Parts: sequence; C-alpha cells; structure tokens
Amino acid sequence: MTQTLLFAESALLPDGWAQDVLFEIGADGTLLNVLANASANDGAAAAPRAAGPVLPGMPNLHSHAFQRAMAGLTEHVGQAGGSGGDSFWTWRQVMYGFVGQLNPDQVQAIAAQLYVEMLKVGYTAVGEFHYLHHDAEGRPYADFAEMSERIVTAAQATGIGLTHLPVLYGYGGFGGQPAGSGQRRFLHDVNAFLRLINRLLQRHGSNPQVRIGMAPHSLRAVTAEMLKEAVTGLDEFDGTAPIHIHIAEQVKEVEDCRAWSNQRPVEWLLNHQPLGPRWCLVHATHMTEGETGRLARTGAVVGLCPTTEGNLGDGFFQAPEFLRNGGVFGIGSDSHISVSPLEELRWLEYGQRLLYRRRNVLAAGGNQSPSVGAALYRAALAGGAQALGRPIGRLAPGYRADLVVIDTEKPALLAKAGDVLLDAIVFAGNENPVRDVMVGGRWVVTEGHHVAEHLVLSRYRTALEQLMG
Repeated sequence: MTQTLLFAESALLPDGWAQDVLFEIGADGTLLNVLANASANDGAAAAPRAAGPVLPGMPNLHSHAFQRAMAGLTEHVGQAGGSGGDSFWTWRQVMYGFVGQLNPDQVQAIAAQLYVEMLKVGYTAVGEFHYLHHDAEGRPYADFAEMSERIVTAAQATGIGLTHLPVLYGYGGFGGQPAGSGQRRFLHDVNAFLRLINRLLQRHGSNPQVRIGMAPHSLRAVTAEMLKEAVTGLDEFDGTAPIHIHIAEQVKEVEDCRAWSNQRPVEWLLNHQPLGPRWCLVHATHMTEGETGRLARTGAVVGLCPTTEGNLGDGFFQAPEFLRNGGVFGIGSDSHISVSPLEELRWLEYGQRLLYRRRNVLAAGGNQSPSVGAALYRAALAGGAQALGRPIGRLAPGYRADLVVIDTEKPALLAKAGDVLLDAIVFAGNENPVRDVMVGGRWVVTEGHHVAEHLVLSRYRTALEQLMG
C-alpha cells in the first residue's frame, strides 16, 4: 500500500502531548501508524515536517449550510415581529422567506464557501442537518436527492469530511399540526424519506469521506409514529447510522410540548425512544436536573452551538450538571453567524461563567484536566466524532488523517506549548491560529489558504448577487 509520511515536533495524541511524532498515512487517507519519539532510524529525518504543533481536526456536528448566506440579515429590531418582540420564532419567519428563494446551484455555492471557511479555521468534518429537499413550490426535483447531492458535491470539492443528515419533516407543530407554506420545501412522508436515505447510501455508502445518517427535525415536526417508523427503517439500512434531532431549544417549545403530552421534550424522548451513543440531541438547552442526568447516562451526545444559541436568545445549557453525570458534548456552528470552533468553545465556557459568576467552570466535571481550554478541545473532539459516526477526532492508527497545524508565530501563541497552548488558542484573541489543514491525508489548506478558495468565492459571490439583487 502506498503511504506518505509527516513529522511533527509536537502533536496532541489520545493520551496527551507527544514529541517527535511520525505519522504514516495510507493511500485511502487513514493513519497507518503514529510513532512518538521517532528518530532518524524510523524515517523521521526524511519525512516532510509540519510547520507547527499538530492537533486533531475539529468536527462540526451541526450545520445548516444555506444559513451562512443570511448571516447578518436578521439583526434589525422588529423586522419580523414588531418592536421589542424579536425572538427565535420571528427569526424563523425571516429564514423561511430566504430559503424560499434558493435554487440548487446557489445551495451548492453557499455550502462550498462555508466549507472552505470551516476548513481554514480547523473544522475538518461537518454534520449537515439538511432539510431543504424540494423546489420552491414543494415539489420533488427530477432526482429527488438533488439538494442532498449538491451538499455532497460541495463537500467533495472542498475536501471536508461529511456526515450527511437528511431531515425528516412532516408537520408544523406538536401532535401533527399542519405545516405552513414556509415549510413546504422540507416535507416528506416516511416512505419517501427512506427512499432518499437508501438512494444516498447506494451512491455514497462506500466513500470514507461521507457518512449517511438521518435527522428527525424535532418533536414539533414528526409524530411519535413517524419517529418510530423512520428509526426502524434506518436500522434496516444501517443500525449504527447517526441520528440527530433538535430538542428543547426554546422555552415556548417546552411549553408547547407539555401542552401536547404533559411532558417536556427531553423527558418525552427519554420515555419513548431508546437513546444511545448514535444519537445527538442538538441544543437541549432547557432541561430539568433529572432530565440532564438521565440524558447524560444514555451516552447520547449533546450538540452545543453557543454562538447561534446566543444569537437567537435560546438560553444557557446546564453544562456542569451534565458533565458531572458523564455527559458527552460536541460543538457546531449551526446558523453560521460565526464560523470558528474556538469561538464556540470560548462562549461555551463564558456562558457558564456568566451564569455561575465564577471562572474555569468546565475544567472539572469529569474532563480530568486542570486546563479548561484543553478540556474543552478534547471533549469536543470526542463528542463531535461520536456524533458524526466516523473514525475522526483522534490521531491514532485506524482513524482518518484529519489534522491541523498551528502557527505558533502568532503573537498570542509565542512561547506557549502543550495544554497552555490550547488555553491560549481558545481564550487569547481572535486571530485564526490555523496554518495548514489535512483531511483524509490530503492537504486542503496551506499557509492559511484553501486550494480552491478563489473559484469557490467567485461562485458564492454570484449566488449572493442573485439573492440580494
């Protein structure tokens, strides 16, 4: 088997920082061997050298790619809900208006630009929670997987690893309320939805850079019967495929769920669905202490998106209680009001500091590290990889060669090493510290530039001029 080598003076390995690390990478983009304290006799002298410390690439577990193009368009008071009445729900109406305009070429151009931006800041894999399926009138395209294929094409063209999560969306509210006109592009019944999953698995199931899962949108958008039938159908294709769901993001959602079922959303899901490590509950912002502990003990991942949750006024996740119970989390950029894993991690910690009025809140709670930056980075690697269902997040044999090289010549990082370097990366400024990025053994970012950034940006500019014209 053809293989390539890479030498790093330091790298973050599963058991901690190591020096003089030699990576052997297979032709399929998998790490064949990772050797610490390598010498010239091991081939280290002849191997290309990384230009700085090497970290595992960060998984981004929650993305709605098209929303990157509307970032910044919803910050006018009263534009959708009257002065003083802006909320998640009025933001959603603006989003529906925007999504109604999009065609397949524009969706592909927006996704590709977003994925370039993700790669340049150190995200090497993305979970695309994809609910834009049909044309503007709600009719399936000739290829009913058209919009999903545009996402896959954008990921392959830019080099990012993809867990594609087609969304099952059937209704407009709890208990099977009719969907509104703004949701018509999203809708499927279970049979049509499983046909979509099957087609995507047939086309991409053997690609190591693509994983197919599914995403029941929320308990608002699927009935209990739909959810059960969809999970059963998915299991017939792939019993380990990731399953993601929005849940308990907003107080109104909790209140509406209680009115429907006399249970809170997370409580209902725990009582009606056997959750486990393949599940990712996105947001889970509003939980009781009992729900928090029960959810943590299932092994399911909570998908946290602090910049979006802050932008939408969702609230604070109860992170200390969740971590004390052994909970697993990852991060996502969701609506892409910001595209930075460091900002997500920073605001995850800062939100807890503001809530509890103390510092370094998340350094403890089972993370086993006195360094809050290192604890957050390691936890998000593990949780993100689990949620995306791919062998990523670790620089170890059998895992994908997804790695980022840090530029320690940035002023905030000078003379920093080890976990102190991770603390500085997360908390010491806003300058992007990523120099080079490899995904699946392929360099996609070198010296801060993506290999296709100019072509991708040109197509994105055309799409935005059409949409904003």
